[in-house]
Amino acid sequence: MGALPILLALLAAFSNASASVLQRRAAADEPDSGRGARHAVRWLVNVLQRPHWLAGAALLGLSTVLQASALAVGSLSVVQPLLTSELLFTLVVGSVVFHRRPDRRTWLAFTALGTGLALFLAAASPSSGRATAPPGAWLLAGTVVMAVVVALVLAARLTEGGPRAALLGLSSAMSFALTAALLKDVVGRFGQGLGGVLAHWSPYATAVVGLISFVLLQGAFRAGSLTASQPALTLGDAITSVALGWALFEEHVGLGVRVVPEVIGILLLGAGSLGLAGAPSVSGAWDSAPRREAEDDGHRQPRRRG
Repeated sequence: MGALPILLALLAAFSNASASVLQRRAAADEPDSGRGARHAVRWLVNVLQRPHWLAGAALLGLSTVLQASALAVGSLSVVQPLLTSELLFTLVVGSVVFHRRPDRRTWLAFTALGTGLALFLAAASPSSGRATAPPGAWLLAGTVVMAVVVALVLAARLTEGGPRAALLGLSSAMSFALTAALLKDVVGRFGQGLGGVLAHWSPYATAVVGLISFVLLQGAFRAGSLTASQPALTLGDAITSVALGWALFEEHVGLGVRVVPEVIGILLLGAGSLGLAGAPSVSGAWDSAPRREAEDDGHRQPRRRG
């Protein structure tokens, strides 16, 4: 694993963390208008007009550029798992900006996720593989991933609350992993020139699948708490990316006895992401707590004057 793709992936995670905080703030500020496609579209249109969401969108664009740069010089199996560090950056940025010191449980979750990520990548030691994937591999892998995504979305329609958020989070994660794989294929064709890239189908597929991923992610945020959706988002993206790296780009991970530390790393990633998702600076509780405190102070003040 080279230093450059790791640095670029971590910068992308930092930018994406800031974008997620701002967009979750916008989602929390917009009241839910009910269930159904019409209400969902109305809710989404209102959210897209909020300043917090627009600022988050700009950071999300920067994160995409950094991610593409990382994928151009590194493997999918390294870059996407590194993006799980977004939760760590969200915790750090949120704690500094909103002056909320993490408690012991949050620090334990922080340590678990960081340790799990390092352990998995060190044990797996993914190879670089090839820059682009053949059409046959795309047809098989893309069909399988999208079929699972559709099945998850249909299952989510039958549930509510936490299970719905988890299912939509997993479907979004798999879609984002496929988007990243398509993006890697696009940047792998830059040597063919702009005309060669635009003549290929992958840039357009990247845009379509990326849009689907975005809609599913907003649906996960709307369906339930981050604690319900984040573990599925974190693990789903990382594991799907490793599988796509193997299936599409011939990226190989260490097997045999290395499977044991890899599994331990994945379990630590899941435990850490679950714990961090419940942290105030990550879940968005920092947004409501000061407001409640201010309201309580406002209610108490007249009584003190009287």
